[in-house]
Amino acid sequence: MATPTGEPFGDAMGEAVQTSVMAWRLVMAVADAVRRQQQRRRLGREEDLPPADQAVSEVAASVENLVSADISTALMAGADWPQMAQQLVALRQAGVDLGQFLPQIGGIAVTVRDAVASNSARVAREGTGEWERLLRETLPAGPVREAIVSSPAWPDMAATMARLDERGVDVRQILAAAHNEGVGVDQAVARVLAMDATPKVSQDAVQSYGPLTTGLDLPKDLDLSDRKRALEQLAISPSENERYSRWVREAMPGREREAALILSARQWPLIAARMATMEGERQPVREHLTRLLRDPAVQWGEGPQLGSRLVQAVSDALQQPLGDTSVARSRVNTTAARARSTTQDPTRPAAKASAPPQTNGAAVQGRQAGPAPSRGRAR
Repeated sequence: MATPTGEPFGDAMGEAVQTSVMAWRLVMAVADAVRRQQQRRRLGREEDLPPADQAVSEVAASVENLVSADISTALMAGADWPQMAQQLVALRQAGVDLGQFLPQIGGIAVTVRDAVASNSARVAREGTGEWERLLRETLPAGPVREAIVSSPAWPDMAATMARLDERGVDVRQILAAAHNEGVGVDQAVARVLAMDATPKVSQDAVQSYGPLTTGLDLPKDLDLSDRKRALEQLAISPSENERYSRWVREAMPGREREAALILSARQWPLIAARMATMEGERQPVREHLTRLLRDPAVQWGEGPQLGSRLVQAVSDALQQPLGDTSVARSRVNTTAARARSTTQDPTRPAAKASAPPQTNGAAVQGRQAGPAPSRGRAR
């Protein structure tokens, strides 16, 4: 097929190359964010970047040899080329093989260039400004997603995604490719720092496995002792956390104290992650929350375990299909049951029971036969 010629084609190809450079910058920003985050976590600091002129001289030949000529030329002509060269040298020093890394992101850039050149029509954007949600729906929880949303460069990354989307680029595909490269950077940096690339399972993660986290993508190094960090690990932005908190308060009018206990609970980030997952799946989160006031747990009032019971009540309300109240009916208030039991304190008068005598007797016999079942977390 003959190659189109003329100024319009040249302009279109120029735009396609510039768009591919934007995609390159996005992948590089993700890789650099992962490198910095790993060094802060493992060393407590970020290592200094090499001098810009030295970095340019070290990596220019590699970029020219391993990346498509039109893209490498556009990269080196950019005002941010010295900074990008510094990032490449820093990645190499951290353990990344540029001989593999450069061709891989060069391939991503070529894909973007070709997509823009062949598609002049812009793809309609789904939810302008919803790039955090797109990120959460596209990438699994883990060090790469955490590094992106916690990076100071995140606003610039989101703006880049918007511009790519406007030019007909499949941003989800770019994010998925960038994630794979980020995983490689994460593992390479961890190896150089003599650390296991796979984070050890934290006590919080172990204790959280069970009904409260069924179906959630739980980070292995979950840290619930630090609310801000836990929300970042679960990719919950401050605005999302505020929105979910407001939904809980609105679902419990007149129950401000119980709502406050839910929102201050150590496990709240897990509840927020559940809401985020449901929201991403277009499930009616607020309709599920309206069932809270009908759940016996929110009526229990006092007791040292009230906060935990309320958290479980929210989790049950979110996970049960609408219209199904079986979980709420089956939950037993063991504190209240013991208070009503005639075997609890022989010096106190027995409370009136609404059930037939033989039912009470069977219940007491069941308690005497062995320990009561508990709602412990599944492992």
